[in-house]
Parts: sequence; C-alpha cells; structure tokens
Amino acid sequence: MHFPVIIPLGKSHVPLHLVCETLAYFIGYRYYSYLRRHSNDEISSENRLLIFIGAAVGAFLGSHILGVLENPKMLANTGVVYFMANKTIVGGFLGGLIGVELTKKQIGVTVSSGDLMVYPLILAMIIGRIGCFLTGLEDGTVGTPSSLPWAINFGDGVRRHPTNLYEIVFWLMLWFLLWFYERYHRFTNGSRFKIFMVSYLLFRFVAEFIKLDPFFSFGLSAIQLACIAGIVYYYKVFIYPSKLTEPYQYA
Repeated sequence: MHFPVIIPLGKSHVPLHLVCETLAYFIGYRYYSYLRRHSNDEISSENRLLIFIGAAVGAFLGSHILGVLENPKMLANTGVVYFMANKTIVGGFLGGLIGVELTKKQIGVTVSSGDLMVYPLILAMIIGRIGCFLTGLEDGTVGTPSSLPWAINFGDGVRRHPTNLYEIVFWLMLWFLLWFYERYHRFTNGSRFKIFMVSYLLFRFVAEFIKLDPFFSFGLSAIQLACIAGIVYYYKVFIYPSKLTEPYQYA
C-alpha cells in the first residue's frame, strides 16, 4: 500500500481524510437518530438541538485550542490559519463536554445527554481514524519508529507504530465490551458516557508516548495534560464504581 491513499478526480484528487470525516459525521448522526427513535429519550427535541449546538461550539473551540497548545514552540504563531489547521480529538471531546454541561445548566436539563451518543461516537471515530490511517504522514497522527512486525512504512522509509490502527482496535474492543456488559447489567444515568470518556482519555494518555507529539521538559505532552484533567474530572468513576450500574427490574 502506498501512502497517502487518494481518490483521483480528473487531474486532481479528493482528500480521503475529508471523505472519511464527512462519512463519520453523516453515518454517526444517522446511527444516533436510529437509536433515539428506538429509545425513550427524556430530553425534548428542542433541548437536544440546543445541546448539540453547545457541543459543536465547545468541540470546535476545544479541538483547535488544544491543537495549538500541542506544539508549545509554535505558540507565538497564533494566526487564524495556524489556529484552524491544528485540532485534536481529545480537545474536541473535552471542549464538547464543557459546551454540553454549560448548555444543560442554562436550559435546566439534569439527565444525561451523552449516553445516547456513545455508540454513534464510537462508530464515527472508527470511520474517522480509517481516514487518518490512509492519509499517512500528512495527517500527523502516525507513531514513532518501531521494529515490531506490524510496524508500517507510511512513505518516508521508516517503519512506525500504526497508532491509528491501535485506536480503531481500541474502539472496537470498547464497543464490544459495553455491548456485552449491557446484556446483563444496566448503567445508571450518565455512566455509559463516563466510561466512554475515561476509557478514551486513559488510552490516549498511554498512546501519546508512541506518537510524534512534542513533549514538555517534564516528559508529558499538552494532550496528556488534558487527558489527566479529564480523568480527574471523572474521579468518581474510580472511587465509586458500584454506582455505575444498577440491577435490572423484572416484572
């Protein structure tokens, strides 16, 4: 396989990353709509829309702000082009979380709005990471050099950790584990989303050690610091794990 994989279009080509990102949004939303139609959603359509707007604004700002902070040496370059060109999923998730919580507080919604989004988000992330993988070095998310049997040459002659494939495997495992667990247990309000967030933040914290991200002098990257902040926010998941589930009620 040659990287980046492109879709030829006449004398030009379509960026595969953009195609996968668009499909991720579209298919993820269609899956969410399907799940919502087949569930008893306690949040009205009007409030759902407001929450989506809050999540979108928060995710946009969070992903780009953390993307800029990801490279400390470039902080002086704060132009609009540089701001728009840098983004990260971790910042998007945490920024979206802040946007959602602020919006819910304003409109008086107290039930979880994220539980219904977990499986659609996982599906969207898998599709998006496929695009990242096929884009290769241009995407900037490949891993450090490696001699492991599954290391991949992304076009520069260096075999590297396929970190995007690692993440796809992580998402598939999380999807299966949540689905299997929910066959026998019921998550309490908001717990599915908490597990989703904590699992990903822990994964990304570890995965960053084999990525090409810049690190501070104390050995951590901006993304890892953000992961720590998110994990601390969800500290109750670790202290009170029994509160994540409740027994099924049988008639």
